[in-house]
Amino acid sequence: MRLVSFLREGRWCPALRRGDSIVEIADSDLGSAQAVIAAVAAGRRLTEGRSHPLADITLGLPVPEPGKIVCIGLNYVDHAKEGGNPIPDYPAVFLRTKSSLVAHGQPLVRPLCSDKFDYEAELAIVIGKPARNVSEADALSHVFGYACFNDGSLRDYQRKSTQWTMGKNFDGTGPFGPDIVTADELPAGAAGLRIVCRLNGQTLQDGNTGNMIFPVARTIALISEVMTLEPGDVIITGTPAGVGYPRKPPIFLRPGDVCEIEIEGIGILRNPVVSA
Repeated sequence: MRLVSFLREGRWCPALRRGDSIVEIADSDLGSAQAVIAAVAAGRRLTEGRSHPLADITLGLPVPEPGKIVCIGLNYVDHAKEGGNPIPDYPAVFLRTKSSLVAHGQPLVRPLCSDKFDYEAELAIVIGKPARNVSEADALSHVFGYACFNDGSLRDYQRKSTQWTMGKNFDGTGPFGPDIVTADELPAGAAGLRIVCRLNGQTLQDGNTGNMIFPVARTIALISEVMTLEPGDVIITGTPAGVGYPRKPPIFLRPGDVCEIEIEGIGILRNPVVSA
């Protein structure tokens, strides 16, 4: 199953994606992505409604109103090494705000105050069932599905302090989507999937989700020690090597660029870059 949201009469509505079509969800009590996610995670069958050509609709964030967006940094050995960082024994965790998110196809916004705008191909986990103090053995049962994410980072602002929040939360810098692929369609923990970033057609990152320092189950277990994860919450799992800032010369996103994130079995997230 692939879950999306689309714009209908001024509001974002959950729907299913089937190839080049969008199928409405007809259940009147399932008007939000969180409601659909919780219902499917509980084993409910959805009632399908009208179908629309994908070309005729506007896609939004697959979860338009996520309660929490929890991000993991330095989660691939090769990425930690390229930045001269030690290999962590506990994940670097930061939060993103909803206003930083961008839907598939929408502009990825470089702010006026910085030109050091970097790309990061990442796997997103979407929680299906509440998780608090879950074990690694049980963690994957709390996953609804997975999506593509681009953790756009303003590197100079990221390094203004020991906290990364400012560099990771400029408006319109975190593309997410276009859809969520349910966990049953992918390997356990979404492990072993090729993850790629292309900038203007050139491949700059080419990694594998099997190389995470903290795999999906471990990540969920650690986060749930601290906070309750709820249906529709999103966890961003870090990026492999190949980001722009350590390159010589560095490569940063510029207005007019097109950035694509592709994850095997999940899809392609594509965004043009504009100036604020």
